[in-house]
Amino acid sequence: MFRKNLFGILILLLVSMLLLSACSNEKNTNSAQSEPPDLSVYKNGDIFITPQELKEKLGDPNLVLFDTSKSNVYRKGHIPGAIGVGFHGFSKVVGKPGDPLWGTTLEKDELTKRLESYGVTNDKLVVFTSNVLPGPGSDGRNVWQLRMAGLDNVKLLYGGNPYWKELGYETTKDQAPEPTPTTGLVLKDFDESYRAKKEYISKSLDQIVIIDARTEKEYQGSQNAGEARGGHIKGAKHLLWSSLLNENATPKSPEKIKKIMADVGITPEDDFVVY
Repeated sequence: MFRKNLFGILILLLVSMLLLSACSNEKNTNSAQSEPPDLSVYKNGDIFITPQELKEKLGDPNLVLFDTSKSNVYRKGHIPGAIGVGFHGFSKVVGKPGDPLWGTTLEKDELTKRLESYGVTNDKLVVFTSNVLPGPGSDGRNVWQLRMAGLDNVKLLYGGNPYWKELGYETTKDQAPEPTPTTGLVLKDFDESYRAKKEYISKSLDQIVIIDARTEKEYQGSQNAGEARGGHIKGAKHLLWSSLLNENATPKSPEKIKKIMADVGITPEDDFVVY
């Protein structure tokens, strides 16, 4: 679960829970679409990197680009050089969905080794992208995990693969080159303000706002996504994560996002948790 740290960060993380690709090499001639988006409108817009910025950095040895789309989607086309790591590349996946701690972030030592195996250092720029829509927002989740571990050099591609494609930028079916492992990566102890454990939720139900960002079917009890039990946390408000995105997977404006949240009774002043 994602715990509110600053409203701006959580807005972006909720938006980011989220970012889908297809593969096309067609060039878009609309020059207006080539203008970089103004990220300053977001309180913590530095969590993003624009497609224009990333395009200029492709091939740079100080860039590590991860694509967290499902493997079959990745094989159909991805940004050149992107390493396919899937949804749970940095999570515990022993057992099956619904088992205790399944899908939670690797412990610091194991996470450090996993990142080093992909060539990550404290100095390199790390960017996550995915096929975003229709979900499950794996790139945003991975950004959240690594920022929780103190890596401020981690960015989320604005609009993910869909916006990259819309701009006419290159995609490929070629496997990324084998990364050169590194050593010496330093992670911090996890910042617990980035997440909420069940004990905190249980004790705070009357003091916090809980947002269920899953589909309506899941909110109502479907277990198709591997939930151990159907239904939702008592009192949780339903707010579908994709409602905060435009059709091309870019996030809506802060004003529109605040309006959408207000419509279900959530304000910037609330202490809220998203799951």
